Amino acid sequence: MNQSSFTGHQGKHCITKVPEITVYFWILKLLTTAMGESTSDYLVYHINPYVAVILGFIGFVATLILQFAVRQYMAWIYWLLVVMIAIFGTMVADVTHIVLGVPYYASTIAFAILLTVVFIAWYKVEGTLSIHSIHTRRRELFYWSAVLAAFAMGTATGDMTATTFHLGYLTSGVLFIVLFALPGLGYAWFRLHPIFAFWFAYVMTRPLGASFADWLGKPKSITGLGYGDGIVAATLTVLIVIFVGYLTVSKKDIQREPARSGYGNEFVHL
Repeated sequence: MNQSSFTGHQGKHCITKVPEITVYFWILKLLTTAMGESTSDYLVYHINPYVAVILGFIGFVATLILQFAVRQYMAWIYWLLVVMIAIFGTMVADVTHIVLGVPYYASTIAFAILLTVVFIAWYKVEGTLSIHSIHTRRRELFYWSAVLAAFAMGTATGDMTATTFHLGYLTSGVLFIVLFALPGLGYAWFRLHPIFAFWFAYVMTRPLGASFADWLGKPKSITGLGYGDGIVAATLTVLIVIFVGYLTVSKKDIQREPARSGYGNEFVHL
């Protein structure tokens, strides 16, 4: 297949650039969201926060370029980009609140509107929001735009429930466990639309992972266990490396039937 086959603007298909939705996908998604929260907080409070944000942005851009440079899904590159989005997305949400003074409820609404706009534009242009239809450059761009907006929204939402609503980190985590499980149950029992179910669960992974990361790392005075952001981030990083290494060797997350959804029976109209 020649190079022109990978240019999305020409309307030609490229090899699938995202993983199959398996239990490993959700495990890694939760680990990366938690790791991004802890890493972002550790960097911001241990080095100059402006330097931390700049480094986060550079890391995000570098890994995004790397992801677009490869011709097919590669586990370590894909999940490295997800990690950098988790870190930078957390920083964006935190800067919006701490530096700009925007309340968490307002930033949550703003990021929700942004995510909705991305979804509307994506569907209007491509006719599908399926993760199993990422076969062109343009669709890949829509996909990563949605992921970044989802991370920022999820971060603001988790902080809103924990601090603005005074639920604390553990209670917030339990709340988001329920919200994360609902779309899967809705799909299994009530035939909830699989694409909606996937993206709803995807958005919920961010505040879910971040809430438990904060619960483990933050001081007891603010409802945490006090292990420290650095320890939590390092532990989660090791777990991520182990899972990504396993997927790289086993290739269990390679999409072999691109038309199927991770929720089981979604068939996509390309």
